[in-house]
Amino acid sequence: MARLTIDSIRKEYDRTVAVEDVSLTVDDGEILGLLGPSGCGKTTTLRTVAGFETPTDGHVRFDDEDMTHVPPENRNIGLVFQTYALFDNMTVRDNVAFGLKMRGLDQSERRERADELLRLLGIEALANRNPQTLSGGQQQRVGLARALAIEPRVLLLDEPMTGLDAKLKRRLRREVGELLADLGVTALYVTHDQAEAMAMCDRIAVMNDGHVEQVGTPEDVYERPANEFVANFVGTANVFSGTVVDGSLELGFTSIPVDGDSPDGPTTVVARPEAFSVDRTGDVEATILDCTYQGESVRATASLSDETRVTLRLPGSQFSPDDEVALTFDAASLHLTESDRLHPGEIGASERGG
Repeated sequence: MARLTIDSIRKEYDRTVAVEDVSLTVDDGEILGLLGPSGCGKTTTLRTVAGFETPTDGHVRFDDEDMTHVPPENRNIGLVFQTYALFDNMTVRDNVAFGLKMRGLDQSERRERADELLRLLGIEALANRNPQTLSGGQQQRVGLARALAIEPRVLLLDEPMTGLDAKLKRRLRREVGELLADLGVTALYVTHDQAEAMAMCDRIAVMNDGHVEQVGTPEDVYERPANEFVANFVGTANVFSGTVVDGSLELGFTSIPVDGDSPDGPTTVVARPEAFSVDRTGDVEATILDCTYQGESVRATASLSDETRVTLRLPGSQFSPDDEVALTFDAASLHLTESDRLHPGEIGASERGG
């Protein structure tokens, strides 16, 4: 595998900028997720790495080799797309071995490598089947095996689990993620699904409007969002304005002790729904406005005394709309930032990615 470097990539289409100054590094054996909404530039970035798009400016490197103008067929990349594009006139085994055949490996070597990957993916019993007879999840595994068979320098995956049912997605996230980690694959993984990115990727680059907003581990991106977009796209965020004074965070409706390293002055606070404890007694009075049952938890919206609305996550169904409750903030779960791109009072409308 190789270390992938994306250096100041810019891509224009007829004066429309699709990607602007994107710089990313994927270490050898690392899985980096490109996460963002449709049209944010993540697939254009992936296609530039693949060689299907030539950047207007910038460079793509595999290790120290400049690949910017190298044709796709000479980059030794593995590709897995939303549509698996399996050959219906070939068996599953022959599909997996196709790239090896194009490279001139003899039949016994091709069969051995294909069977090894089918075994690793738990589908060795399907080797002689026609791809048309397979389920979506089985086809996804075959597509992945075919991409890995050539031992690519970089593996590129573009929304590979789109169209699969939720239960199968959850299982494949774990299985495929563990396989890629075991094989030490350098991978760029494009998705709009935050749960998928957080489960499968070592780090996540959150993209918006052609730019990279933040790069970090799943924990960093969720717990320490760089700005409002990241806070609201990756999960749900309650955003408040406040002031730090002598180790105390003043929010107007309550005061919360904070880390002594927090500088005095105005600040913006991101509080995830789980940052609140909800009970009949506590620090901040609130009224439950609505509740939505979500299986493992209940999602609720509440109104504070100054009519600020907050999104909460409740452990069960003990509260109902119009109930008077009290909230206690977990200071350790709050993220304070000076970013002027966070706008207090705005609440994330929904949790993405299940």
